[in-house]
Amino acid sequence: MPKQLYVNLPIKDLERSKAFFSKLGFTFNEQFSDESSTSMIVDEGIIFMLLERERFKSFIPHKEVADTSKTCSAINAIQMDSKDEVNAITQKALGAGANEYKEPEDHGFMYGRSIEDLDGNCWEFFWMDPSQMPA
Repeated sequence: MPKQLYVNLPIKDLERSKAFFSKLGFTFNEQFSDESSTSMIVDEGIIFMLLERERFKSFIPHKEVADTSKTCSAINAIQMDSKDEVNAITQKALGAGANEYKEPEDHGFMYGRSIEDLDGNCWEFFWMDPSQMPA
């Protein structure tokens, strides 16, 4: 059985986050969703659990939930099939209220753009062709 990756992210408002990520083309598994969390499908085996902050806190009772307006503890990087796809999903995110937090990076063999979602979580969308990497 192939392994799956589940990434848990704190959010403020479930419906707002679902609307935002729907605009980027992601879908949700309602079987693993409730009034304070949802299972967002990025691709087969890549799932993000979007958890309202109180629900997220219940998984880490000994720690505080990071204030993503001030801190970043992870960058969620998703590989796309082309530079055009990177630009398209970034434009959708910006149109839905995201913030692009740095300039696009083009290294020839790799191209990427970086956004913060509505909750300040950091995302990078990138394309890469390892066969074009400098020796």
